[in-house]
Amino acid sequence: MKFYTLSDNIDTMMGMRLAGIEGEVIHTQDEVLAALRRVMADSEIGIVLMTEKLIDTCPAMVYRYKLTQKRPLIVEIPDRHGEGDVSQTIEKYVSEAIGVKL
Repeated sequence: MKFYTLSDNIDTMMGMRLAGIEGEVIHTQDEVLAALRRVMADSEIGIVLMTEKLIDTCPAMVYRYKLTQKRPLIVEIPDRHGEGDVSQTIEKYVSEAIGVKL
């Protein structure tokens, strides 16, 4: 199983490549959707690392994959421009999954 990175900036991608993780830099919603389809179809990829900004371009699709697909695991990673709060993200996932606002 391999890691794969979907990033919206070169800095994050270069850092991941230094750690031995391949990936691509994309920006538009169409590019994100196409990349997700490719990654989901690749049986070698076990974990997809996505920057916050990319997840924000098409959150419904990402969350649908996260809730319905067993593989690969999609993990949101902060980048140097990230403003997200991890606790809010986890709370949002739990609220969506069980239908109860925490």
